[in-house]
Amino acid sequence: MILVLLGTQNNSFIRLLKEIDKLIDNGIIKDEVIIQAGYTKYESTNMKIMDLISKEELEKYRNAADIIVTHGGVGSIISSIKDGKKVIAIPRLHKYGEHVNDHQTQIVQMFNKKGYIIGLNEVNELEEAIKRIRDFKPIKYEQNNERILKVISEFIDKT
Repeated sequence: MILVLLGTQNNSFIRLLKEIDKLIDNGIIKDEVIIQAGYTKYESTNMKIMDLISKEELEKYRNAADIIVTHGGVGSIISSIKDGKKVIAIPRLHKYGEHVNDHQTQIVQMFNKKGYIIGLNEVNELEEAIKRIRDFKPIKYEQNNERILKVISEFIDKT
């Protein structure tokens, strides 16, 4: 099962859901796909789409998932990699009106560079990532709150 996490902020990410729908239609994705859509409004017969769900229900889906596809939110990424899940992350981009700036790009790049996730720049890279994810061996995430807080603080100070 693939769990798609779009977070809880009031930002839409229809581009990602359209790409996933296309990959299901083209037979690239054969798994069941569950979407935690947040504020993204999208309809599909290929996926189970839920708006906001309880933490308990989200954990149930996360535990059952083989793959997590997520936006570039720190919370969604960290909660998935600390559980040892294989994660593909795609940032929401300002140029598409999906976020107020492009901070998710830096977040995704940082986790990708460290080997925790497969980080993408654009949704059209998802097909290749789906093909690679089965053999992907993520680096085990070890929580270091001080280091992560420092990286996030430095990033915020720069922007």
